[in-house]
Amino acid sequence: MSRALLAVAATVRAAERVSPEAAARLALPLFMHIGSPLPVRPADRAIHDAARRSTLRVRGRDLVAYEWGGGPDTILLVHGWRGRASQFAPIVRELRSEGFRLVAFDAPANGDSAGRRTDIRDWLAAIEAMQSRHGRFHTIIGHSFGAMAARTAVTEGVAAGAVVAIGGMAAARTLVDTFAGRVGIGPASADALALRFGRRVLPHLADPWPRFDGVAAPLPERMPLLVVHDRTDREVAVGEAIRLHAAHGDRSRLVVTDGHGHNRVLGADATLDAITAFVTGGPAGVDALGIAGAQDADAASVRP
Repeated sequence: MSRALLAVAATVRAAERVSPEAAARLALPLFMHIGSPLPVRPADRAIHDAARRSTLRVRGRDLVAYEWGGGPDTILLVHGWRGRASQFAPIVRELRSEGFRLVAFDAPANGDSAGRRTDIRDWLAAIEAMQSRHGRFHTIIGHSFGAMAARTAVTEGVAAGAVVAIGGMAAARTLVDTFAGRVGIGPASADALALRFGRRVLPHLADPWPRFDGVAAPLPERMPLLVVHDRTDREVAVGEAIRLHAAHGDRSRLVVTDGHGHNRVLGADATLDAITAFVTGGPAGVDALGIAGAQDADAASVRP
């Protein structure tokens, strides 16, 4: 956190001594804070500049959309919170060479899309808009918050043949609890924050959190899932990947890398190998690499 955000966090902790509700009221803007747009990494610049760009109208705002390749099968890439499509550059390079067409968008206030605020509704609406434009997706690949959005979109009817979740959480409520731990507030304040956030973003639902729970509401029956996570991820614990994988049984494959963290895992050799094998050959393709769909991180570990 920046110095200003650290000061806000201290104010939230002080408010908690008054009541959990007071802490939640002050914590909500910090929880929803998007921060400055992530710049394009130099290593990703060539792929970013090579994209065919267009405009996608979502919930009254114009988003930047991208397209690479020209194959008959389309793969949608969904970035995470304070992310951008260019983060998928290593994956674009791999899958474009396999003959796929890849499409992506920058959510509001992310990447090259304008705006100062956003929430999960924008991700879901953007995915639906991309479906309307491109038709059924061969696979949807999501990273972090985008993995949760991709999973939710498919559960709610977006047509896709498979899903890849990289560095994602099994349940959205994890976001609140992780944030509460970083700010230094307790469970009662976290519960109050979850309630206040739900009322702000999805007021028509009494309890919106089950909607985004990949364990309680798994992907449609028989849809394959590839879960990729790094053991050293400090943003989302690897246990989330294990829970998500276990909830999908034999149709899921789990790959756990080591030493790449939350973002660099997108370009790890093990990640690229597993994704290429999965989109070209399904779970059996991953099995052919010698990576078992194990139930624990140690058994499924892949070291670069």
